[in-house]
Amino acid sequence: MADREIALIVGAGPGLSAAVARLFASQGMGVALAARDPAKLRDLASEIGATTHACDAVDSGAVTALFDAVSSQMGTPDVVLYNASARVRGPIESLDPGAVRDAVLTSCFGGFLVGQAAAKRMIEKGSGTILFTGASASIKGYANSSCFAMGKFGLRGLAQSMARELQPQNIHVAHFVIDGGIAKADDPRAADRGPDGLLAPDEIAKTYLHAHRQHRSAWTFEFELRPWAEKF
Repeated sequence: MADREIALIVGAGPGLSAAVARLFASQGMGVALAARDPAKLRDLASEIGATTHACDAVDSGAVTALFDAVSSQMGTPDVVLYNASARVRGPIESLDPGAVRDAVLTSCFGGFLVGQAAAKRMIEKGSGTILFTGASASIKGYANSSCFAMGKFGLRGLAQSMARELQPQNIHVAHFVIDGGIAKADDPRAADRGPDGLLAPDEIAKTYLHAHRQHRSAWTFEFELRPWAEKF
């Protein structure tokens, strides 16, 4: 269908991004899923009729090739979600610098490369939506989590700058602070947290879709989502 919307999800996996992919597909969108290991996406892709692509988000050449492939096969993406992140936990004095560098590149620099590639194509098209998944660490640097805080603080800054630059060009940029644990099947945390104590992926996905559907007279830049029982 020539007029159907195209969605690209980078850093796709079985959790939140899968919920977003299913919801987008249910809206009639063509969905492209990208990950370092696309084999893990086979079942999801078959379920929703998505295409899969191998992409290391911190490799500029790989990101360019991804966007070229999706644009050639499906069309220019109308909505792009950057959902990749990485972390290294531990006391600041014992963290491995190389591991921290790699994690920050994934959480932040990859967002820049994907955001840049999306912006180039959406500026030419004259419209689009670029979404970034953040975390509690986007606004709160916890002890023993300096690596994750650096990556997520940086991603939030990137998103904020892109929003100011691109929204006047009819490109909606939104950042999502996921402030709490995301529920997984048979999650042992569920019993401790109580009913609805973890974020339901399908409910988060509805907010991502809402952001994409917002009228440009009332765009939201940042969404904070947390379970009703989560401490602020």
